Amino acid sequence: MNAIFAAAKEVCDFMEARRWTYCVIGGLAVQRWGEPRLTRDADLTLLTGFGDEEGFADALLDRFSGRRADARAFALTNRVLLLFASNGQEVDVSFGALEFEATMLKRASSFEFDEGIVLPTCSAEDLFVMKAFAAREQDWLDARGIAVRQGRKLNRAYILKHLAQLCELKETPEIVEQARRILGGRR
Repeated sequence: MNAIFAAAKEVCDFMEARRWTYCVIGGLAVQRWGEPRLTRDADLTLLTGFGDEEGFADALLDRFSGRRADARAFALTNRVLLLFASNGQEVDVSFGALEFEATMLKRASSFEFDEGIVLPTCSAEDLFVMKAFAAREQDWLDARGIAVRQGRKLNRAYILKHLAQLCELKETPEIVEQARRILGGRR
């Protein structure tokens, strides 16, 4: 079994046992929707809302080791908890609270990464939005891979609507224009 898949499953099983709302994002989700590539960690989004992050962070840190001495404080400041699964693999748990994140988690669906490793992943559209919004070089490559692999199956109107809302918060309209070019200029 792939060590990163096993790490993601372990953390997902922990969240599932608590009936938390979560899904796989990042490089693992790219394996489902985009051009598969190597990834060194598992990325998850966990719906914590605003104000309840401490309880989630404490429960996770009671079970998993933090990757920093100040993992709790870092998570509460930066909204991402950096963990090690029991097999030593890195797992990043993003604390979700925005309307987009709640919608993304509702839209998540199961995917079998390996025999016995079935995990909820974000949709291709939501992954594209997150990758474009992050706007780093690897993220743009991933977004292009999603657009190529998914082609016309992508709901471009959904992507552009949600990306525009997020980019308005960050005052980065150029991200929407780049996404539109990648999607082929269609609305």
